[in-house]
Amino acid sequence: MTYEYFLEEYRRKLRTPEEAVSVVKDGDWVDYTCSLGKPEILDRALAKRRDELFDVKIRGNLISGPIAVAECDESQEHFTYHSWHCSAYERSLCDRGLCYYIPMVFHNNAAYYEYFLKVNVVMLSVSPMDRHGYFNYSVNTGVAAPIVRAADIVIVEINENLPKVRGGYDECIHISDIDYIVEGEHEPYPDMLMPEPTAVDRKIAELIIPYIVDGATLQIGIGSMPNALGDIIAESDLKDLGMHTELCSDAYLKMYLAGKLTNKYKQIDRGKGVFGCAVGSRNLYDWIDDNPGVAAYPLEYVNRPGVIGEIDNMVSINSCVAVDLYGQVAAESAGVRQISGTGGQLDFLVGASASKGGKAFICMSSVYKDSKGVVHSRIHPQFNGDIVTSPRSQVYFLATEYGVVNLEGRSTWERAEALVSIAHPDFRDELIREAEARKIWRRSNRR
Repeated sequence: MTYEYFLEEYRRKLRTPEEAVSVVKDGDWVDYTCSLGKPEILDRALAKRRDELFDVKIRGNLISGPIAVAECDESQEHFTYHSWHCSAYERSLCDRGLCYYIPMVFHNNAAYYEYFLKVNVVMLSVSPMDRHGYFNYSVNTGVAAPIVRAADIVIVEINENLPKVRGGYDECIHISDIDYIVEGEHEPYPDMLMPEPTAVDRKIAELIIPYIVDGATLQIGIGSMPNALGDIIAESDLKDLGMHTELCSDAYLKMYLAGKLTNKYKQIDRGKGVFGCAVGSRNLYDWIDDNPGVAAYPLEYVNRPGVIGEIDNMVSINSCVAVDLYGQVAAESAGVRQISGTGGQLDFLVGASASKGGKAFICMSSVYKDSKGVVHSRIHPQFNGDIVTSPRSQVYFLATEYGVVNLEGRSTWERAEALVSIAHPDFRDELIREAEARKIWRRSNRR
């Protein structure tokens, strides 16, 4: 088939935004996929149908705002929005009662859609069609293909700003698998710069660096602490590091520009930095655009613990909100307030633990201040109603600015002792008393 044939097919499927969203019916499940895959024009067109539609449910993931269908209907009589993993904007929707979190682990993303979920319509942004009739999922590759395969109707919105990302598989969709195409002008993506690392972030990063060896492969999350780690690794003597991560951020770009990221010694995908989704600056998107040194894969591959475990010296670094003296980790919520999501933390805890020479770190500052300025310990005696992200049976290394401890194979008293040792000094005596009351503190424990 020739390019002219694909162009004719393209013209045949081209619709206005209003025509495209007319296929949505009462009670439908509609998917927006993830991050930059959000269909900006189609979202606004669907929101305009609010008064004629009822009980339409929308799913998304790490989407920045605004989301028109959520903002236009506080009654949720017409539209109800759900997120697999909350961005800062989606968190604000949760706070307003306009978003519902879907508990999940990322390596099961494809299975959820293949076996359990209904998708009446999927709407997503893709890059412009190439001469072979393919549209690239771009930084949305981690989640897009399984959703599209499950959908009754597929609508793509052409976004001229999306980088074209090379992939391992399922990074593209062919025009023959698309029902409708929508065009329109888009604003350039905002330069999403990460917050500057704090002194505590830098201290934690400095404590973790000695555990990383030359040739290690890294998975690091997004935020100020991972950003600090990227800075410090870029300034370190480490060399020939690899990337295998669900979320590619500017921390990896910093390592690459410093000559630290070569992917030279990975056991799988050698020579390529692997990721599922990407969120960051315009420089990051320029770096991954048509770059043969990176490959996007679905999260069913990137986050599968068996795949992660095949990579020697796999180092996973994530963060959390709190931990209790038993080693349970709360990383996605503060009490019952949804902050983010389980994401891939549990996937990489299991996978990195199975890696030869692998290590999995969960990091946090030892304390935080509430809205009234009161200081609280992030190490709690025992969770009571908190949502647990990672069970105590899976937690490996925990780090604060006061040290790094390994909980693998440790008994309850050993865990309590280790966690007290990295708590803020102002809270250690109180935590010891709480441990004694729970009979997880030996009389001979150090004080």
